[in-house]
Order: sequence, then C-alpha cells, then structure tokens
Amino acid sequence: MGDEKIIRIAPYHYIHVLDHNTNVARVETGPKTYIRQDHERVLFDPVSMVTLPLGHFCLVVSPVLRDEALRPLTDQFGQVRLRHGDQEVRLHQDPFPLYPGERLGQPATPLQVVKPNTALHLQAQLDYEETADKHLAGDEWLFEGPGTYIPRKEVTVLRTIEATVIRQNQAIRLRARKETKSRDGQDRVTGEEWLVRKVGAYLPGVYEEVLHIVDAYILTEKRALHLRAVQTFVEGGDRQRRTGEEWLVTMAEEEAYVPGVQEEVVGVVDITTLGAGQYCVVLDPVGTDGKNQLGQKLVIKGEKSFFLRPGERLEAGIQETHVLSEEEGLVLRAIEGFEEKDPEGEVIARKPGDRWMIRGPQDYVPPVVVEVLSLRRAIPLDQNEGIYVRDIKTGKVRSVIGQSYMLTQDEELWAKPLPASVEELLAPGKDPVLDRTVGAGRAEESEQAGRDPTRVVTFRVPHNAAVQVYNYSKKTARVVFGPELVMLDAAEQFTVLSLSGGRPKTPGRVRSLCLLLGPDFCTDLIVIETADHARLQLQLSYNWHFEVEDRDVPREAARVFSVLDFVGDSCKAIASRIRGAVASVQFDDFHKNSARIIRSAVFGFDAELRVRERLEFPQNGLVVTSVDIQSVEPVDQRTRDALQRSVQLAIEITTNSQEAAARHEAERLEQEAKGRLERQRIVDQAEAEKARKELLELEAESAAVESRGAARAEAEARGEAARIEGEGAVRQAKLKAQALDIETEAELSRLIKAREKELEYVAEQNRLELEKAEGLSQVEARRFEGTVRALGADTVRAIALAGPELQVG
Repeated sequence: MGDEKIIRIAPYHYIHVLDHNTNVARVETGPKTYIRQDHERVLFDPVSMVTLPLGHFCLVVSPVLRDEALRPLTDQFGQVRLRHGDQEVRLHQDPFPLYPGERLGQPATPLQVVKPNTALHLQAQLDYEETADKHLAGDEWLFEGPGTYIPRKEVTVLRTIEATVIRQNQAIRLRARKETKSRDGQDRVTGEEWLVRKVGAYLPGVYEEVLHIVDAYILTEKRALHLRAVQTFVEGGDRQRRTGEEWLVTMAEEEAYVPGVQEEVVGVVDITTLGAGQYCVVLDPVGTDGKNQLGQKLVIKGEKSFFLRPGERLEAGIQETHVLSEEEGLVLRAIEGFEEKDPEGEVIARKPGDRWMIRGPQDYVPPVVVEVLSLRRAIPLDQNEGIYVRDIKTGKVRSVIGQSYMLTQDEELWAKPLPASVEELLAPGKDPVLDRTVGAGRAEESEQAGRDPTRVVTFRVPHNAAVQVYNYSKKTARVVFGPELVMLDAAEQFTVLSLSGGRPKTPGRVRSLCLLLGPDFCTDLIVIETADHARLQLQLSYNWHFEVEDRDVPREAARVFSVLDFVGDSCKAIASRIRGAVASVQFDDFHKNSARIIRSAVFGFDAELRVRERLEFPQNGLVVTSVDIQSVEPVDQRTRDALQRSVQLAIEITTNSQEAAARHEAERLEQEAKGRLERQRIVDQAEAEKARKELLELEAESAAVESRGAARAEAEARGEAARIEGEGAVRQAKLKAQALDIETEAELSRLIKAREKELEYVAEQNRLELEKAEGLSQVEARRFEGTVRALGADTVRAIALAGPELQVG
C-alpha cells in the first residue's frame, strides 16, 4: 500500500499518513480519493472507524486532547496532542477514527445491565467527583439495579452481588467487614455479626458479608431446643443472658425458633413421657431460682410429660413402677434418715443403712432417700425340694423344705459347697448303679446343666442299697436304706465309697455314694503255684451279699460301712486262702479236682468235715455264697504251649474223623444225583422230539395258508389299482378344463382393466396439458401487463411515437 499513489478511502474508513518532511502523522478519513505525495507514506490500508452501537462502550488508551468544541488539539508541529497513559470511555456516538498514538484498549462492549435484586460492587481507583458525591481512591460502594451501569475509568467493578432470598422460618447471618451502618439504620463495628429475619430478598451492603442462611428449628409438643449463650446479651429487652448460660426454648414460647448470633444450639431435646406405671429420678434438678440443685434428686411419677432442662439428667432412665403380687416383695435400704408411715398410720423413723422389706400386693415407687436392693419372689417348693437360707446377721444356715418360702430382708440364699467327686456323682443323668467306674461316665453328662448350689442336695437311694450321711456339726452319721430320697442338711455330707475294680482288682476303680447290698458278684484274677511249681492264672467269680439283722438300729446299720473297700479286702482274703490250699497240691490233682479244692479252700469245713455253703465277714456283714472258676490258664509259656499242643492234637484227630465220614456221605449223594440227572435227560429228549414234530406240521400248514393269501391279495390289489387309475385320469381332465376357463376369464378381465386405465391416463394427460396452456397464457398476460405498468403510459406513448417522429425528421 505504501507504493500506491492513489488510495480510495471508503465512507467511515480512515488511514494514517506519515509526512517524512515533518515526521508528523495525520488522519485522512473517507469518503475520498487520496493522492499520496512523494514525501508521504501510508502507514496501513484503509480500516473501518470504531463503531459503537446503542448500549455499547469502548475504552481508548492515550486519547487525544480536545478543546471545548471537542476538536483535537495539536502542537506547534501539527502533531495531535495525547493524554499519554490515560484512558477514556466512549459511549454510543457516530463512527470515529483513532488518531496516531491512540489505541483501542477494549473493543465495543455491551453496557452491563444490572437486574433487580442485584448490585455491582464498585471500587474507586482514583479520586473523582460526581454530581453529588466525591469519591476517594479505595472507596467502595454499590450500584443497585435495576439500571444500566455506565463505566468510568476511575472505577473498577469488583464483583456482582445477588440478593439472598429469606424464606419463611429462615434468616441470614451477616458480618461487618468494616465499620458501617446496616440497612436497618444501626451502626455496626468491624467483625460484628447479626441476623436479618425479614422475609424477602435482602441485598447485603458494601461492607456486609453473608455468612450463611440460618434455618429455624421447628418446635413441637415433643421437641424443645437446648441453647447456650456464647456471649452476654439481653434477650427480649429485659432478660439478660450471661456467657455459658443454658436454657430451653419450647413450643409455648415459639413454634419456629431461629437462634441468634449470641446463641449456640447445644441440641434438640425430646420430651420425656412417663406412662401410668412408670417413674424416673432426675439428678441435679432445676430449682425455683432457675439454677441446678447439684447433688439433689427429684422423683417424677407418671402419667406425665416434661422436658429435661439443661444440667438435668435421668439417673437410670425411665423405670417401671414396682408392681408387687402376693408372692413378691422388695428389699429396701435407707440412704438418708427420714420418717414414714406404715399402713396402720404409725410413724417409723428410718436411719441411714436400715433395711426392711415391703410385700405385695401393691405398687411402689421408691423415694429419693430409699434404695431398692432386690426383688424377692416366693420360692415354690415341693415336699421333696428345699433351699439353703443364711441369716446375714447371725450367719446361721438352715434348710427350708416342702413349703413356699420368701426370703426376708436379713436372709439370703446360701450355696452349699460339695467336693468335686460328689458333684461328679450327683451330675444329672448319672445312674448311681451303672455309672460307678471312674472315668467311664456317660458321654452325655458333660452336656447336662450344672446343679443349683442353693437348692437342697437330694439323692435317690436305689433299691437294696444304702447311703451314709455324716453331720459335721453334730458329729453323727446316719444310714439311709433304699428305696429312699436323701436330703442333705446344711452341715451334712455324703460318705463317698472308693472300691476296688477291674481284673485283677485295683483300688479306687469304683466310686459311688451308695453301697449295693446284693446279691451281686465280682470277678477277680489271681495267680497260684502248685506243689510242682506250675504257675496258673485263675479267673474266679464270687457271689456275695450283705446281711443286716436290724436296719433300725444305727450301730447295726453303720456296720456295713465299717470297711471302706470291702471288695478289695474280700478278694484279697479269698485269694490268700486259695493260694495256701493250692500250694500243697500237684498240678495233675489240681487239674482234675480244681473246683473241689478251691471251694474247700474258700468256705472251709464244718465239724462233720463237709464243705460249708458260705463265707462270712463279721466286720461288715459281707457273705460270699459261691465261687465260680471261669478259666484256668498256665502262667509259664512252656506249660501253656504244651497244653495248647495237646489240645490242638485232640482237635485235629476229631476233625479228621469227621471229615472222612462227611466225604463218604458226599460221594454217595453225588452218585445218586448223577443217576437221577441222566434219567431226567432222556425223558426231556423224548419230549423235545415230540414237540419238534408238532412244530414242523404247524409250519407246513402256515406256509400253505400264506401262499394262498398272498396270491389273492395281489389280484385284488391289481384290480383296485386299475380302478383308481381310471378315476384319476377322468378327474384330471375335468380339472384341466376348469383351469383353462379360469385362465381365459382372468386374461379377459386384465385386458378390460388395462384399457380402462389407459383411457383414464390419456384423459388426465389431456386435462393437465389444457391447464398448463391456460396457466402459461395467464402468466404471459400478467407479464405483459406488468411490463406495460412498469414502463408507464408515457413511455409506451413515446415508444409508439418514436418511429413516426424519426421518419419525419
């Protein structure tokens, strides 16, 4: 563009021209054709002027200085004067060019429209004065809508503030950023907070900060609000609340409560409701002065509903009123000294620590000075049941049996201790007769529930058995014969029997509470040695029983328990007798006369040298009535092997003879079976030949019948096939004729419809051609009419006269 001489500048365009002689740039605006001189240079191609539509503005940096007539000022060189570093806001006006040195800091921008309930937060960057106000640099203020904000170079828009909508049961919490005056006309200091409760839109001031929206707490008949003062203030104009003070707000005061800035919500308190049979104990209740009575208690009975005030709490929650029946009672203890009236109206003085008991039927709510220790119920007892009761004052223990009993205030149940061995023998499900061996108890006894130690210990003595019970308080013993039920007193214990058991007998293998009186038996293994030093092991079984002359005599009854291990003692005594007798006998004699030798050794001889029938132990009345030799085995291995070989040889001889006899009998039976089998085979062959002959005759007859039937069926089939074939040919001819008729009629119908459609098509085509010709004629007529109208009557007349006039000239 700098080389072109002629520059055409369109309307509302401009260029900058630099004069090299003066080194001054100027503006040339259009519309014009500019002829560039040799000492001039065009700095840029023509550009559009700055256009500001209605409602727009722009920002010009380093604007020109203007006089009162708004003409640009120039210096002595003809250069336009600029306000360097300054800015100028220009609003809607005619398009204007930018002078040399000016530049567009912000292009055309729509003016900001401030809506209702909205404001612009403005800040002055420079001091300036408006029509009525003077603003210093740093001042802040609001431009509230509705309106259109006209920007200024001295003012910066910090942010847009929208109004906060306060709904019903809401408030907004504000804080002052600087000392200011709120919209309600009150002076606010920096950092001060307050609430605005008025329903509607609230636009915060320039120095007001919206912290958050505070929702109201909805209070009902069952909910209250627990508040605490965070600083001292005056509530309601007359009541002063000190810092840390707590109080309740209920529905009676306000249904919807918005806590203030000086108040802190501790929590929502639910109502405490007591039913007809309920009560509660309130700790530290609030007195008439509104303060908590620390250390005090208050009993509140139902039916009643109330709120726990700040500082109050329930001692044990809501408690049920003690409803006592005839078989129940309460043990009470006085915490403090007080006086009360008994049912007869007499005044009773209670001292701290006193215990007493009230009985039903009644309902009872303990006062604050009374402590409920326990609830006592009458314990129903059968005639064979009982409990141990101890007097807590004297320590004396007694048993109560066979009646319903309620413990008094000075009594308690006493747990009777028993040795572990007795506990094991008294375990539920343990049979006193079958479960006597140590470590051989029934598997299910570990699953049984334990014994109640406060119940009287009972034991059912089996039939023909005895149990000894010793009273450690009276130093006496008693024996109970079965069948009977033993019930121990508080000072009594069972005598545990520890008997020998197993084979050979081992001490302590059998443990029991009851002594079986027999008759019974026991088995033992003893080792003897004959005169010729043959060592033998005998397995013997003894029948025994106890004889008690008078069971009602305590000394006679206690005699059966005088020997602790009667089984071990008796077996040892009998074994010693047998060893002594066998030691003087040879092995062959003993082998032949073992029963006689052992019986005579055990029972002895009477005066007539006859073997006695029984052996008596006078210490405890034990009587052995018989001895049974169950087995005799040599102890020495060589003797045992020789005896075993002789026995085996005898068994083999007997076995061989029996096998030979059985073999001969089997051969005889086999020959007889073979003869019967051969005869039966011949009979079966004859029967088979007869059946074969009958089968062949039947097959011949069947073949003849089959051939006749096949020939007849074939002839009938051929005749039927010929008949069916003829009928099919006739039917086929008829169907072909019908098909030909149908095809002819269908073709005729198609031709008729085709001719009809062709005629309709030709008629429609003619109609459309006619409409097209009419339309073209109308279009031509309208075109001609429009041409004539456009030319006008004078023009048509001039055209018509143009020929003749030219010819005349």
